[in-house]
Amino acid sequence: MGKFADEVVHRLKDHLEQFCSSYAWETEYPIAQTPIDIAGNDGDRYVLIELEWRRADPADNAAKIFRHLSTREIPADQVRILQLFTNHYNLSSGGVSSKRKNAEFVGETAAELLEHLTYHPIDFEIDPPKSGEDRPPQWKDTTDSTAEKLASIIDKP
Repeated sequence: MGKFADEVVHRLKDHLEQFCSSYAWETEYPIAQTPIDIAGNDGDRYVLIELEWRRADPADNAAKIFRHLSTREIPADQVRILQLFTNHYNLSSGGVSSKRKNAEFVGETAAELLEHLTYHPIDFEIDPPKSGEDRPPQWKDTTDSTAEKLASIIDKP
């Protein structure tokens, strides 16, 4: 994803370590050779967080994760997937792109089929810069408030 996206992922993880301290958090967590951006485990539950920064096909990313989860490669009673979508997936005319809609459809369908899985698409109100562009001025505040939103979802029973 790039250096800036990596910084955002690490900032999210650092905040989750504070807000959801019962979980052990790590980045680039491998599931069958597919790295998950952020993963947390509290012994019985896993939280897997994918940041969709500018990915051409976020549905493919989601499908790979759910395919691996369907084989129960993670020995947990509950797996919660949070898929964060940057403003890259928003349409200027309003609404979201078909790429995001497809990814959400894959996630929601997987959650319906796999009883141990819940899926949450999350708006991440950041405009990821293209190569050579400056970072958005409020990226730290936006990342921090998104981490709080994630923590509130993670703490729900």
